[in-house]
Amino acid sequence: MNASAPVVLECRAVHKSFGPRAPALAGVSLSVPAGSLSALVGPDGAGKTTLIRLVCGLLRPERGALRVLGLDPVHEAQRIQEQVSYMPQKFGLYEDLTVRENLDLYADLHGVSREERAARYPQLLHMTDLGRFEARLAGQLSGGMKQKLGLACTLVRPPQLLLLDEPTVGVDPLSRRELWQIVRRLVREEGLTVLMSTAYLDEAEGADRVIVLQAGRVLVEAAPGEITRLAAGRTYKLTPGPGESARALQARLLGARSVIDAVPDAGAVRCVGAHRECAPESGALPVAPRFEDGFMVLLRGQQPPEAHSDIVLQRAPPQASGALIEVRGLLKRFGGFTAVDQVSFSVARGEIFGLLGPNGAGKTTTFRMLCGLLAPSGGVLRIGAVDVARAGDAARGQLGYVAQKFSLYGPLSVRENLEFFATVYGLHGAARRERIEWAMGQFELTGARGAAAELPGGFKQRLAMAAALLHEPRILFLDEPTSGADPLARRAFWRRISALAAQGVTVVVTTHFMQEAEYCDHLVIMDAGRVLAQGTPAEVRAHAPRRADFEPTMEDAFIAVIEQARAAEATAGAA
Repeated sequence: MNASAPVVLECRAVHKSFGPRAPALAGVSLSVPAGSLSALVGPDGAGKTTLIRLVCGLLRPERGALRVLGLDPVHEAQRIQEQVSYMPQKFGLYEDLTVRENLDLYADLHGVSREERAARYPQLLHMTDLGRFEARLAGQLSGGMKQKLGLACTLVRPPQLLLLDEPTVGVDPLSRRELWQIVRRLVREEGLTVLMSTAYLDEAEGADRVIVLQAGRVLVEAAPGEITRLAAGRTYKLTPGPGESARALQARLLGARSVIDAVPDAGAVRCVGAHRECAPESGALPVAPRFEDGFMVLLRGQQPPEAHSDIVLQRAPPQASGALIEVRGLLKRFGGFTAVDQVSFSVARGEIFGLLGPNGAGKTTTFRMLCGLLAPSGGVLRIGAVDVARAGDAARGQLGYVAQKFSLYGPLSVRENLEFFATVYGLHGAARRERIEWAMGQFELTGARGAAAELPGGFKQRLAMAAALLHEPRILFLDEPTSGADPLARRAFWRRISALAAQGVTVVVTTHFMQEAEYCDHLVIMDAGRVLAQGTPAEVRAHAPRRADFEPTMEDAFIAVIEQARAAEATAGAA
């Protein structure tokens, strides 16, 4: 990045509020140089989306100075929007139109001529590798391909500034890597200026500059390395002792005053100490800090860890040996398309089991069959001694389900949602009141006011889990439960899940955060409807390439497994 480059975006003491709530932006000042990639990071509700919408002229600041490409968004919003491209979190593709028709629609909206399209489309289709799918309906694309099409539509008219609001939420690691290769190429080769918000700290680490927001204020605006250095002399790795899991060690460390952060990492636990050069306990080995470590040091300095008590169940699930979930030769066809092809695995009681795979791999279809929401086309699916295909209602009574998207009733309050779901689960009278009070207390929901739709993301997540546990299920299904959640919210969520598993609840989870796969006891990786790898996290990590100076991560293993399987399939198809 050229330090002398002209400034494309400049904010000076910008304020923005929505009603009587705390201000979304409270005196934000920052600048974005031309030809740079700048990342906005911060907890849920920090003001990232509000800032981006102000920049593109969709909102107006209450006070302060804001200049975009030398223009005032308040009085020159139209001129700014002619030079800025914006990809929101929920980009509006038309699923009943083809890839080409979606491009044409956005080109029409922006007045792009036929001559300009003839020059621009080949570049966009080559860049996104969508040339092979021009005639495919957008609704038939995988999640990662949809995001790449959304980016291509955003770029049908070459902008001077590209705004991306969490563009990789819900996207698998392989597609996420491909999307960011495209963005970095645009910055490097075309000199495009990009401002993006992200929940993935490794994406922010690859930016030229990082802007950390907290409660509507800028905490730091710096190069990623400067934030990483905040954790220098404070990062350690500990190995669990005999009979102790990484999850249990993490929970113990998070309860210590000497530790401000701890996460499972390749069978061990990586932690950040509260003080420099002060190991949290004996046996801790110093390791080099990462960007995420510095980020947590920065946020904990502003927001110390909350007092946290683990969830305590009123009645633990019955304990017994053997598999609670058994899947053998599971098959699902939609017409002539096989979405799930001879999938087999088992899940023991009290395990956390991970179901991983790229977008379109068949894991969501498998997940929905496990929950009894889809009927299998073939194979065996048992929960306990119950055959789900023959006695679905009996199996579903043992299940709790948390959907990827907030699926409760937005207009209802927290208590009203819990009352509704308690009734659905057949709870009445004193039992109903008792379970609702348990949920309100255990998930710290008593302070939540107003409609559920207006709650912060962390409260919504806790409410969804509380509703899923009202009927004391033996199995909890979690479909990408932390998609879009900030690092603080993800850590709090997994601490609750670990506590549930320790008390005997069996958890089945899908996630695109490969670091979260380290919480699992066992996991499978799927693609094209088939299981490609399965085992403990250590057994799955063994699929990653080995180097003397490199400790492979779960994401390395995931990408290696998928790429090897696709390469083998391509070779077989060419033979």
